[in-house]
Amino acid sequence: MRELTYAAALNEALLEEMERDGNVVVLGQDVALYGGVFGVTAGLMNKFGDRRVVDTPISENGMVGAAVGMAMSGLRPIVEIMYADFLSLALDSLANAASVFSFIHANQLSVPMVVRTQGGTGSAAGPQHSKSLEVWTAHLPYVHTVMPASPADAKGLLKSAIRSEEPVVFLEHRGLYQVTGPVPEGESLVPLGTASIVRPGSHVTVCALSRMVGEASAAADDLADEGISVEVIDVRSLRPLDTALLAASARRTGRVVVMAESWLRYGPTAEIASVITEAAFAELRAPVVRLGAKGIPVPASPALEAATVPSRTVLAESIRSLMER
Repeated sequence: MRELTYAAALNEALLEEMERDGNVVVLGQDVALYGGVFGVTAGLMNKFGDRRVVDTPISENGMVGAAVGMAMSGLRPIVEIMYADFLSLALDSLANAASVFSFIHANQLSVPMVVRTQGGTGSAAGPQHSKSLEVWTAHLPYVHTVMPASPADAKGLLKSAIRSEEPVVFLEHRGLYQVTGPVPEGESLVPLGTASIVRPGSHVTVCALSRMVGEASAAADDLADEGISVEVIDVRSLRPLDTALLAASARRTGRVVVMAESWLRYGPTAEIASVITEAAFAELRAPVVRLGAKGIPVPASPALEAATVPSRTVLAESIRSLMER
């Protein structure tokens, strides 16, 4: 199977879906002539023209609001918001329009739109360009919150998101854009709301989100030499959450660590730990352990930034402690 970068896999998904459906349009800052600040929309305007790939002013709420209107009128818009931090500027259109219009109108209309954005740490981009805000969008009714961790999932999940009849917030990780991996050619959709076992194991389950899937896999490699077998699950979709797969793994291993790059307190790790405990309490050998970011702004210093989020080393230490309980 050929290998693509995460960014190239996203570009291929956009290209194929725009070829398949003439109603798919792309809009955002610098998505047309420039090809997107991270190159994900490169070449699309040359192929599909400036009526389907549209550069917009710097107005996140206006971009998402326009996409809501487009979606309600029969198009399938994909909005690119340059940094996830700027979701705050578009939350009115997301929370008070995209997420509720179908309900308000008794399901007589749908809002099939995708908001693509990126975030996370690892590039020392500072406190206004490094947030992990998936918990915000996962709190909106009807809105899917998707977080691909591999090139194959980036393509397969984005294609499913574009075909969804409900709004999807697609949270890419900046640190993964140049990561390469095998990607199927052509039609290979990954269903929304499904998690994936990326590494089977028998002693501990690690449920990881986005870039933390790679950290978890690296820690699992380290611990294998010590005789500890770690099952790594890529959660993939925070909403809807694949509770069945997470709980089944927890029942098999009896020990669970949940790992995310967003805040530990009030973050997605709390929700995941809760649903696992509710579903598999009797089989757990110890309380679910959570690893997340410190509740502070993300520092611009690379060394301080790295100290705010979990790592393979922190995860390995947590697993060793858990194995003693």
